[in-house]
Amino acid sequence: MQEAFYQSESDQPHPGRARAIIKAHPEVRQLMVRNPSTALIAVSIVVLQTAIAYAMGALGFGYWWLSLLIAFCIGAFANHANYVIIHDATHNLILRSSSWNKMVAIIADLPNLTPGAMGFRVYHLKHHSHQGDYEYDADLANHWEARLVGNKWYCKAIWLMLFPFFQVTRPPRLKAIKMWNRWFSINLACAAAYDVAIVYFCGWAGFLYLVFAFFFSIGLHPVGARWIQEHYTYDFDQETFSYYGPINRVALNMGYHNEHHDLPSIPWNNLPKLRAMAPEFYDNLKYHSSWSRLLLQFIFDKRYSLYSRVERMKESHDRGSHAAAETTNGRNGNLDLSARPISF
Repeated sequence: MQEAFYQSESDQPHPGRARAIIKAHPEVRQLMVRNPSTALIAVSIVVLQTAIAYAMGALGFGYWWLSLLIAFCIGAFANHANYVIIHDATHNLILRSSSWNKMVAIIADLPNLTPGAMGFRVYHLKHHSHQGDYEYDADLANHWEARLVGNKWYCKAIWLMLFPFFQVTRPPRLKAIKMWNRWFSINLACAAAYDVAIVYFCGWAGFLYLVFAFFFSIGLHPVGARWIQEHYTYDFDQETFSYYGPINRVALNMGYHNEHHDLPSIPWNNLPKLRAMAPEFYDNLKYHSSWSRLLLQFIFDKRYSLYSRVERMKESHDRGSHAAAETTNGRNGNLDLSARPISF
């Protein structure tokens, strides 16, 4: 097993590729729009999850097994879709006002029972600008976390099942991050009010259903494999991977991760169009075609551990952050295409 992250001296690949795509295909700018209908999807999912919780509450604890089954087959996909909506709201891709995007994210966060949307907004934007920097990127596991989990299959399975708990231990290590602000307080208050309402109207059995759905949506479930798909690898000539498979239809194209990192101002519904417009930039990149297969591969393949990630050395990180800022400002640049075409 690796005992450290793979150290890279290269800049992160996305700003350079973004500049090259815009230079070769200026028409992709037409994809950089907001999608207000995403807010309606968020509300619909909240209503769906609340209705199922009410139904499970009416049935009672004796049907916990049915609650678990519905959470795996429906609830996990519903909550995961709302995670994607929180993600798009973080990039202000739903409504014009930043405040309204935050409100959409808080609404989408309600079935998760915990106030995570505003914290995600803070550290996810750092993930884009400081990809692979241990001091700024919460997507990298803590060193103690990686050593604790190792590469034993049962430890990796438990880690995925308890992923939310491990994730909240990462932001405190990050530099230049302020998690607690007015919007975090609003997120906390709304989550608490929703939780109380669920217990009052649906009972603890209804609350249990939402707990099951929450853990499946980001853990030991096919949709949970997208945390592995995005940046985990044991073949370090490429550090970001996309998933092109059928679950994208209910995961709001979250699998198009290279496309998203290249041009994060494109909403979820237009990411497949970006790949179609600029195929020469994506057809030569490795990708995943099955989240279910990847989930099993991560758990049982000893080559995978939490250290199966690229960590960017400080000098290359500084250059990459500057390049990311230039891309945000719409400047042009060059691109190095070095990945090999392999699907796995």
